Amino acid sequence: MKARFLRFAGARSRARRASTVGLFLALFASAANAQQGTPEQRRACTPDVYRLCAGEIPNVRAITACLRRNRSSLSEACRTVFDQAGG
Repeated sequence: MKARFLRFAGARSRARRASTVGLFLALFASAANAQQGTPEQRRACTPDVYRLCAGEIPNVRAITACLRRNRSSLSEACRTVFDQAGG
């Protein structure tokens, strides 16, 4: 019973993080372009958020600052998103 609960709790935690990252990317794109980010933009930066800024989830401002601080380490796809947004 306990193992089943822990698996369920882990899945909920991952789902919460994934939705937080999606929300972050949507807000980032909104603030930068006055529109919601495209699915392609979200896909471009999600791996970088987990790789470079996982400790900042769910704080959207902290994630944005972290990605900007780590701009030289961003994947080419995510760096392009930032370039397009003027960030």
